[in-house]
Amino acid sequence: MNGADRDRTESGFKSRTRLEDAREILEAAVSSGASENDGVSKFEPAPEPEPERLGLPAADGRVLAEAVRAIRDVPHYERAAMDGYAVRAADTFGASARSPAVLEVVDLEDESTAADPVGPDTAARVHTGSELPAGADAVVMVEHANVLEAESTSGARTAVEITDAVAVGENVAPIGEDVEEGQVLFEAGHRLRPSDLALLRSTGVSNVAVRPKPTVGVVPTGEELVHREPEPGEVVETNGLTVSQLIERWGGRATYRDVVTDDRDALRVAIQRDLTKDVVVTTGGSSVGERDLLPEVIDDLGEVLVHGVAIKPGYPVALGIVEDTPVLALPGYPVACIVTAVQFLRPLLRRLEGAPVDGDPHATTEARLERKIPSDIGSRTFARVRLEGSVGDNEEGEESERHEDAAEAPTAIPTRTSGAGVLSSVALADGWVVVEESLEGIPAGETVTVEHWEAHP
Repeated sequence: MNGADRDRTESGFKSRTRLEDAREILEAAVSSGASENDGVSKFEPAPEPEPERLGLPAADGRVLAEAVRAIRDVPHYERAAMDGYAVRAADTFGASARSPAVLEVVDLEDESTAADPVGPDTAARVHTGSELPAGADAVVMVEHANVLEAESTSGARTAVEITDAVAVGENVAPIGEDVEEGQVLFEAGHRLRPSDLALLRSTGVSNVAVRPKPTVGVVPTGEELVHREPEPGEVVETNGLTVSQLIERWGGRATYRDVVTDDRDALRVAIQRDLTKDVVVTTGGSSVGERDLLPEVIDDLGEVLVHGVAIKPGYPVALGIVEDTPVLALPGYPVACIVTAVQFLRPLLRRLEGAPVDGDPHATTEARLERKIPSDIGSRTFARVRLEGSVGDNEEGEESERHEDAAEAPTAIPTRTSGAGVLSSVALADGWVVVEESLEGIPAGETVTVEHWEAHP
């Protein structure tokens, strides 16, 4: 071990950056494309990516690159808002159950019907969504109409008694009532949902410009990792798999690489290979042990911006930039890897995709804590919990309402508050409780917010 290695492995982390500060440092470097070293900018801003134009089905879940406007009115014709009879409102003036207005019913399918089929003292049967026939200016609900049969010299005819007067425009959806032509439907940065696609199609929009998916090279590292059945001393690679799937779920496009051993040259080549991606993510080798070489490799190729963050688990994370590309070195312990991916990679992908970082929070549930969660002051703790009882998830990711009766709230049971390598503690949990840096744990019985970080965005 050389002198530099000895200093690193023996000194450990002398200080840890606050989570918010670490995020801001990374955000500033990526946003400006610059990292200052003796007043000299070493990095240039990346060019704005060209948008993709996609048909609506393929655009589901993508982020708009530009605002979208309605091409046509919705509805694009005056339509009946109720089942009933289209009439001239003036013909119903004064109508009541005691003194109904009697109108002749015209057949809209009769070719001999006039150009304006609804004339004085006539009505036409319509259904919800039907086009309002010419001449009519209101609709009488079917509940307020009684059908009459009558005989005339020309044969049987139908009349209707109107038992309730209507005003002009009553029970009629005017043109553009829902959406007006030219109206801005969604601004740039909006992530499209299935209901959004339906609205776009109804207004005549068939394709949209979206931001390209951020590309990420995922490089698992560690000489002990294997993709096959493990021998004693070997560990099945899972971190790269987990991070790759999270990237896909978060709107990115992952390239999952083979395991790279703990060798400076091999790590250097692996990082350089993926500098054409928007982000490079490594797993393992980020701490201060003899085989934790990644922070030094990143610093040799570019610059380490942050190494060591005040979170638990996950403090050995390293954040850097190499040739304008952000490089995130996530810890090798599985839980720490997941926590740091959620805290750093998820918001970074949203920023690169042009979506609001703070506008997409995790779904949450308010719950009563069954057991105390211990924590160290100065570090933000992510305590894994499972939920029992009535769980009222907030599927929109907005803050959940607290249960007025604590007895009705679900119970949050800690599955683990320590043990960054215990993967089952995450897989068997429903979410985690965040313990702020200023708290020395949370006592049992408190109402806590459980973040469902693994729910779909």
